[in-house]
Amino acid sequence: KDSKKINFHERLKIAEHIKKNSYHSIGVASVEEIQKLNILRATLLSMKRAISKLKIKPQKILIDGNFAPQGLKNCKTIIKGDEKIKCISAASILAKTFRDLLMIKLSKKFDNYSWETNFGYGTKKHLAGIKKHGITSIHRKKFKPIHHMLLKTNF
Repeated sequence: KDSKKINFHERLKIAEHIKKNSYHSIGVASVEEIQKLNILRATLLSMKRAISKLKIKPQKILIDGNFAPQGLKNCKTIIKGDEKIKCISAASILAKTFRDLLMIKLSKKFDNYSWETNFGYGTKKHLAGIKKHGITSIHRKKFKPIHHMLLKTNF
């Protein structure tokens, strides 16, 4: 099912099972790439990186949503694929778990933003942390709430 609908601890258990029983890889885009490309294009770049790192190359690539990375052959996009197809669900769980654990790690360096509980999403507590402590080098300045805050402070 949708990785966001599984609680964090259960997602960790499932992710470990997936890692032990599959070929998998993670692709990452930097904050700078996200800001330069936009979140969708950076996500597609991350997918392409993950696919290129696989030890065994897939004959068919199934992707959640309606956009696929350019230049890849044999791709099929499936809207709500993570709710319909197990391999897409598995990929979603691995990606979400990787991101959650990264946010927990970053919360130790930047402890004023509640990333260990909100995983970087724009919750009220997270936005309050930004208002009180400012943005960090890993905040996306084009993310609408942050962008609006920056506009207000620049005048």
